[in-house]
Amino acid sequence: MFSEDRWGLFADNWFMSVTMAFGSFIAGATSEGGGAVAFPVMTLLFDIPPPTARDFSLMIQSIGMTAAAATILFTKTKVEKNALVWASVGGTIGVIFGLEFVAGRFSPAFAKMFFISIWLAFAFALFMINRYRDREVLRRIEPFTHKHAMLLVAAGVIGGTITSITGSGLDIATFALLVLRFRINESIATPTSVVLMGINAFVGFVWKAGVGGGMAEAAWGYWWVCVPIVVVGAPIGAWFIKSRSRHFVSRLLYASIAIQFVAAILIIPMSLQLVLFTTAVFSTGLLFFRRMADGGVKRLQWLEIKEERKAVHAARKSNDDD
Repeated sequence: MFSEDRWGLFADNWFMSVTMAFGSFIAGATSEGGGAVAFPVMTLLFDIPPPTARDFSLMIQSIGMTAAAATILFTKTKVEKNALVWASVGGTIGVIFGLEFVAGRFSPAFAKMFFISIWLAFAFALFMINRYRDREVLRRIEPFTHKHAMLLVAAGVIGGTITSITGSGLDIATFALLVLRFRINESIATPTSVVLMGINAFVGFVWKAGVGGGMAEAAWGYWWVCVPIVVVGAPIGAWFIKSRSRHFVSRLLYASIAIQFVAAILIIPMSLQLVLFTTAVFSTGLLFFRRMADGGVKRLQWLEIKEERKAVHAARKSNDDD
């Protein structure tokens, strides 16, 4: 910034600094990466092409969410370690595959509504299970089996592919799997998704810049004026959310997603084809997340039966010893 006198970039790109002052805080505090704020603001409000917004999202999250991840690890915030390993593997595969073979197939309007619709479907599914405020939540995936590893890899591939289109996606895919399927506490799933998105964004950034044809030129100007912001904002968000309840985390997500959806409907010209596409993506996403939630119910029932059998076995062993 100092060596090449880039301070002049603020004159033309100041709006991105303002955007990421808020976006970086959200990135550190929720399962929505900074790209989940940057992408809709850039594409909806400022009519920036989705590929440029995607490139910027990867670039800025590789800095901001890595800073948030460092804060999470430094403060010893609880994360799901198995999810970090296996979802990262899938996310790496997904983002590289998506950048090479998927991202270019979406027109700007469809890319925008794809992003919004997926998030909206997840918000509905999360709201449905959170109607039961005292529902049972867990702190880790236990016991952890090969099946669970494969589920995390699969979620990583899907999330990484979405990241290649919109700049974020691994965070929502993994957060959804952890909360809906494995019933992990949102306060643990959130920092886990933050660390994962930082890793995935860095992989996407390095691949796109070094192998995939380079980043959009305009994205670099936005990036330079946001780096000083996100290295502070994202860690503050991670610190802020550390002591908040899972219900607070959920409400923060609902508000953010609702604002994005309303803005999209008001700003994007909605053709019949786009309406049908949005409806199809939302419906498919809702069904997908609903099935995750149903799987979570079955998992809790299985764990309860297992604990009951363990208690019966322990009681029998105690009687035999007597």
